[in-house]
Amino acid sequence: MSPAARKGYWLVKTEPSVYSIDDLARDGVSMWDGVRNYQARNSMRDDMRPGDRVLVYHSNADPLCVAGVAEVAGEAYPDPTAFDKRDKHFDPKSKVENPTWVLVDLKHVETFAVPVTRKQLLAEASLADMGLLQKGSRLSVQPVRAAEFKHVLVMAKRAGRGAGA
Repeated sequence: MSPAARKGYWLVKTEPSVYSIDDLARDGVSMWDGVRNYQARNSMRDDMRPGDRVLVYHSNADPLCVAGVAEVAGEAYPDPTAFDKRDKHFDPKSKVENPTWVLVDLKHVETFAVPVTRKQLLAEASLADMGLLQKGSRLSVQPVRAAEFKHVLVMAKRAGRGAGA
């Protein structure tokens, strides 16, 4: 498969009280800013590509859950919040001419009718190796295997149909 034909799969974490899947649905496209972890930054800068699919995970929430799907809408570019002294993500070491932090734009694709909870994910043997579910996993941007991504979509569709379907 050519690099251009490769599709990547990702998971991003967000606190729904700060920015939820519903906010992304309302906005359509949003800068995924404020990421201040080098490994997550490197994933956005080096590996995320337009068209890649993204699971949107609500962290610091009850319940913890995958709430929907987004798509990477463009290549990574400098995160302007790093240069804004009034922003909580300001980084005095990051310079416009040599930015430390990047972001990607995410486009809303789907909000799950019924979110897929972390508890449900943990119950699936085929997701046992998923990065999100590993002890100590804290990355806010992380790769997901294609099979894992597809399995979560199946779970969401199944949950959305309800018990009587």
